[in-house]
Amino acid sequence: MGAEHRSLATDPDHAGTIGVSVPIPDPFGAFLQGRRESFGDPLAGKIPTHITLLPPTRVDVAALPAIETHLTSVAGEFTPFWIRLRGTGTFRPVSPVVFVALAEGIGGCEAVQSRVLTGPLARELSFPYHPHVTVAHHLPEEVLDRAFKDLAGYRADFEASGFSLYVHGEDGIWRPHRHFAFRGRP
Repeated sequence: MGAEHRSLATDPDHAGTIGVSVPIPDPFGAFLQGRRESFGDPLAGKIPTHITLLPPTRVDVAALPAIETHLTSVAGEFTPFWIRLRGTGTFRPVSPVVFVALAEGIGGCEAVQSRVLTGPLARELSFPYHPHVTVAHHLPEEVLDRAFKDLAGYRADFEASGFSLYVHGEDGIWRPHRHFAFRGRP
């Protein structure tokens, strides 16, 4: 999910790390994950291809039911929207990240993200929210340059039909825990 870890946990002995993201459906998700692997990114096989809504956050395991109730409510407020991925961008020099950019769907992601970060998931972010799909992270400059160039012409269109809650496993792998479909009325 991203590198910005925060804690909302009050019981460190019974806490886990979660994230909330819009999953990138296949074949697009599998393709971009394969490209991330081809650049040598060691996190490629541990992080499903996604657009982050809630970066990695430590929470009390006992709070998961309330968090799921909150996310169900948030999903009920929104209708599906289109995401159009076009080309690449980077956060360098601030952060060594190359990403596939959103040409459409930014406003939808921003609206959902602002609601996800309320209630039991209210937290401050270290950087302004910028929806994107990471394809290379913490790699040598020449590899980041190659990723930026190789995917510069990338295009994909899909409908975002909801978002997923992910749990970070002890083995370092992010796994989907539950999907929340958008159920709002147009």
